[in-house]
Amino acid sequence: MPPAKVTLSVRQVSARASIIDIQGEVTAFAEHALMEAYTQANGPSTRVFILNFASLEYMNSSGIGLLVTLLIRINRQKQRLFAFGLSDHYRHIFELTRLSDAIKMYDSEAEALDAAHTP
Repeated sequence: MPPAKVTLSVRQVSARASIIDIQGEVTAFAEHALMEAYTQANGPSTRVFILNFASLEYMNSSGIGLLVTLLIRINRQKQRLFAFGLSDHYRHIFELTRLSDAIKMYDSEAEALDAAHTP
């Protein structure tokens, strides 16, 4: 299996919210890195995970599938998943696949953080 062409960085911005910065490609090869980032971001009081797609270079259907798997895992813990930094192309894909119904999309990190800290 070729190595993942993605780098994920976790920022715990508060006890309630963590941001996962995505740089590179989200494909099937990103599964281990994405789930490891989720584990690292998941503190005892984390309620919201925010995916930063501003440096996303490419995402295919397998990558979308990974997001669905992550979403299921987060929903089971009664946590929420937000996103920001999506290009118009990927916003359109999120809408077509109805991921936008389950992953709230924001235009900026500040907007996502405001929403994350609103009960």
